[in-house]
Amino acid sequence: MSSLRFQSVFDIIGPVMIGPSSSHTAGAVRIGKIVYSIFNDEPTEVEFQLFNSFAKTYRGHGTDLALVAGILGMDTDDPEIPNSLEIAHKRGIKVVWSIQKDSNVPHPNTTKITIKNDHKTISVTGVSIGGGNIQVTELNGFSVSLSMNTPTIIIVHQDVPGMIAHVTEALSRYNINIAQMNVTREKAGEKAIMIIEVDSRSCEEAVEEIRNIPHLHNVNFFK
Repeated sequence: MSSLRFQSVFDIIGPVMIGPSSSHTAGAVRIGKIVYSIFNDEPTEVEFQLFNSFAKTYRGHGTDLALVAGILGMDTDDPEIPNSLEIAHKRGIKVVWSIQKDSNVPHPNTTKITIKNDHKTISVTGVSIGGGNIQVTELNGFSVSLSMNTPTIIIVHQDVPGMIAHVTEALSRYNINIAQMNVTREKAGEKAIMIIEVDSRSCEEAVEEIRNIPHLHNVNFFK
């Protein structure tokens, strides 16, 4: 599978920090927020597998609060971040921490998030690479390379004939140019993921049209 390397949507200036490290806080919020956006539903359970540095310091540096805040849809400057665990509990979301002490992941600030409810399950592996910047390396078992710095559309859909044509036609109608595109699938006829890097930051109307395409599970636009 070819990989795409994007820049990041979530450039931040002077984030409100809840811990001593932007890698452990702002970056962690952003990883959680991407999972929240892709899941696009109310979860009943979220499991965070934490590796290396994240595993050792996740409570002391506020990484736990930051990750859960992102899952709840909070931004990096939300004043409610310190209360995220309590908010999740009140909403009936079970939070599970799985500490992975022996691992060979390439970056110390790595987490694999599995989020679920009665209808669906999504898994995302994210890396906080420093300064609040992040990289997504796995999405639903697919190996990806997303830094999320350019406008990016992520679509989860059923692998059926014509899906790519429907999406690209919708973008064309709104004069949105595709810079890069990658489509991967579990297997023929099963779920697939379409990742599209575009040149426009004004894609809301096109995305609304794409939402109405049959056999499409969800679509998210990251500016």
